[in-house]
Amino acid sequence: MFIIQDYTAKLSDFGLAKAGPGEDETHVSTRVMGTKGYAAPEYIMTGHLTTKSDVYSFGVVLLELLTGRKALDKNRPPREQSLVEWARPCLRDSRRLERVMDRRLLNGHPTPSRAAHKAAGIAHQCLSVSPKSRPQMSAVVDALESLLALDDAVVEPFVYTAPPENR
Repeated sequence: MFIIQDYTAKLSDFGLAKAGPGEDETHVSTRVMGTKGYAAPEYIMTGHLTTKSDVYSFGVVLLELLTGRKALDKNRPPREQSLVEWARPCLRDSRRLERVMDRRLLNGHPTPSRAAHKAAGIAHQCLSVSPKSRPQMSAVVDALESLLALDDAVVEPFVYTAPPENR
């Protein structure tokens, strides 16, 4: 869900909610809920949510912004359908990063900017398979805010338009 409050845009509700107990139930279900493509691997395996699960989900959103692709796209070749699996190997390699970057973010340059490399590094950390290796969300915010200080960062407004879903 995309919320604008006091002219500040916020992302929330990645769909990672557990089904609450029904009238005749006494426990909370551990059935995995949520939007495919955004759920952390450990959540899919165990049904247990943590703050690190949210960091992973945010990493997927950041990766969508960097690549211009959807988290899951069944219209792509099998190896490219999962955005995380397709792009993760390229996020730390400067030579391979340009292969996955959205060309619109390159602003006519042949290679990604320093800010883009740093943003890709943040996404890579958020998408770590190990929850313990993922940063705290406060560290992610600090790292993203520091990108504004880079001389090659885009300072004009950026509008992301989600591609229409094929139904």
